[in-house]
Amino acid sequence: MKTSIFIAAVILAGALSGTIYGLANLVLVEPYLDTAISIENQHLFNSGKEQNTPDFWAKYYSYRAWQKGGEIIAGSIFGLAMGSLFGLVFGLTKSSLPRKNPIAKSLFLAMIMWAVLYIVPFAKFPANLPGMEGSETIIPRQTLYLTMLTISGLGAVGFFVFYKKTGKKLASITGYAILVIMAFFIIPANPNSPQLDSQLIFFRLATITGMTMFWISLAMIFGALWIKLNLDQIYEKKSKN
Repeated sequence: MKTSIFIAAVILAGALSGTIYGLANLVLVEPYLDTAISIENQHLFNSGKEQNTPDFWAKYYSYRAWQKGGEIIAGSIFGLAMGSLFGLVFGLTKSSLPRKNPIAKSLFLAMIMWAVLYIVPFAKFPANLPGMEGSETIIPRQTLYLTMLTISGLGAVGFFVFYKKTGKKLASITGYAILVIMAFFIIPANPNSPQLDSQLIFFRLATITGMTMFWISLAMIFGALWIKLNLDQIYEKKSKN
């Protein structure tokens, strides 16, 4: 396969889907963050840690504008990283994916990676709004989340290799499910889990929606580019060599 063409497809798909993800977060997630931060600011005023002055709000709005502007850039960077991983996995597993159409194959793989790399860790450590958790628990929470992510990701890779060697699909799926369930019970819960309310529920649904849009758009764009650039023919030539 001409590596340059494949890399170009991966970069373009990752950048575009990442931009879509950033825009989706601006529309879906940021309103909840604005509300939560406003409540947090009010707590700061009530405690005397900050003063409700024009200077405070000028700095606040400037900082939030910078954050929101960076949302799209951050989404693009995330898209490039995940797109690169997706392209690599697609190239390695294409022959094992169901369906003949590259877009269908791409969507199938995207849903697997969405579940393994996002839904499984999210189910154990769901997203929370600013101010709901103490800053002193950031490192423990991130460590626990990354532990769950690593177990899920490496577990999926391990059982896929097991399936390729043995052909035992049901045993591979069952093994992965058992591993994830064990991890759920063994890994400690969030050390500072907030009380669930309607705002938090809708915020979490918004974050899930944004991430789902990212994986679907990544799969659709990458699959379309695979067809447009005739990467099937190039892929088959490389597989024979």
